[in-house]
Amino acid sequence: MINKPGGKTIDLTRKISNGDPGVQIESAKTIRKDGWNATTLNLYSHSGTHMDAPMHFAVNDKTIDQIPVDRFISNAWLIDLSGIQAGGLINIEDLGDALGLIMAGDSLLFRTGWSFKFGTKAYRDELPRISKELAVWCGAKGINLIGVEPPSVADVNAIDEVTEIHEILMKNDIIIVEGLINLDKIINNQVTLIAMPLKVANGDGAPARVIAIEE
Repeated sequence: MINKPGGKTIDLTRKISNGDPGVQIESAKTIRKDGWNATTLNLYSHSGTHMDAPMHFAVNDKTIDQIPVDRFISNAWLIDLSGIQAGGLINIEDLGDALGLIMAGDSLLFRTGWSFKFGTKAYRDELPRISKELAVWCGAKGINLIGVEPPSVADVNAIDEVTEIHEILMKNDIIIVEGLINLDKIINNQVTLIAMPLKVANGDGAPARVIAIEE
């Protein structure tokens, strides 16, 4: 067990439930009939808290199972944007005091409070978005991973925008994690982030278990 004196571990993963968008869970075996319980999971590859692979937007042919596992553990900066407006753009200046401290290989977590809108129209259709300028900056900086609360880093109803932002990030080898929760429970501005996707062969993305370890 990792020794975390005075620290805590925060689960940033949304629970996958039957009836969620792209999720169907059915009983496959029961104690009464078969001697054990088991279920059949039918999951959209980008359901719940999930990680994108570059082939999701055909940036290259790298699939989710080909992302090196050492990329899944990193130092992450929490960027507090809890007052952002619906549909607002996240810009370079929004990085605040962290702007001059972020280093190559670090990850960024954007706290917007959007996870609380899950189940509403606004969750998908009015989400805050990563600006083109910030995406380019992240690429030049060598950011490891970007994590957001909404189901996408860009407007899913604007195909040109969602394609452009994903392409900029993915061409710069930045991992994208979407659908995070519990960012409001993080106190410090830096955490150790662990984001582990399901190892799906040839996957364009996969649900992921994401945790933050706070010192």
